[in-house]
Amino acid sequence: MLDATTRSGGTATATPPAIATELSPLSPAVIVVAPPRGTAARCTRALLSPWARLSLLVLLLGAAASCVLLFEPQRLLADGWPPQIGGTVAAVVFGAAYGLCTVAFVPRPLLNLAAGALFGSQLGLAAALAGTVLGAGAAFVLGRVLGQDALRPLLRARWLQAADGQLSRHGFRSMMAARLFPGVPFWAANYCAAVSRMGWLPFLLATALGSVPNTAAYVVAGARASSPTSPAFLIAMAFIAVPAVLGAVVAWRKRHHLRGH
Repeated sequence: MLDATTRSGGTATATPPAIATELSPLSPAVIVVAPPRGTAARCTRALLSPWARLSLLVLLLGAAASCVLLFEPQRLLADGWPPQIGGTVAAVVFGAAYGLCTVAFVPRPLLNLAAGALFGSQLGLAAALAGTVLGAGAAFVLGRVLGQDALRPLLRARWLQAADGQLSRHGFRSMMAARLFPGVPFWAANYCAAVSRMGWLPFLLATALGSVPNTAAYVVAGARASSPTSPAFLIAMAFIAVPAVLGAVVAWRKRHHLRGH
């Protein structure tokens, strides 16, 4: 670009391209943001790394398990629910505590028996199922956010890859089988599903539906524990024993299939 002195015979003066671009109203403004550097950036990347998140998950689960050992929720079976809380409110509080206890590896059969003994068959079943879904969802979120990125590269064994492929491709069906046949611990199924590529909606639906028979059996057994010869108690015990036997048989027959893949 030449100024007016060029056209009148004066000395030609060229405007620098950078200034011309800056002065032109049609040129878009380009702002380049340099990536953060320094100690703070390195600390941030380290804290957000997969292994740091996995370490945080291990610490959280260890703290939860320590709280369970300290407060001993199994005493509810002997001491009963605190008298200050009663009715539906007590069932809601129990359901929330149930979910937290399952995240901390407390066995669900113990919690189901407590639900039946404290609240009876109907209200106890509702509280136990709500706590089951809540605990499974919490474990799934923790495992997916804090553990998946670090653990997925470690799935190199054949049986781990086969289990991961089954959960990723047939998530609802696989989780229904895991809930109906109590051969896999509840917490293990939760975290395995979180590490896999299973969606959260099939996981929660399969958990809610597949947990009904086994949960109902334990709740009824807990509610009728004072009369162990009653038909309801005997039927509940049969519903507990039969799925366990069927699950063991299915697992025995499927072991060669998993090894082959």
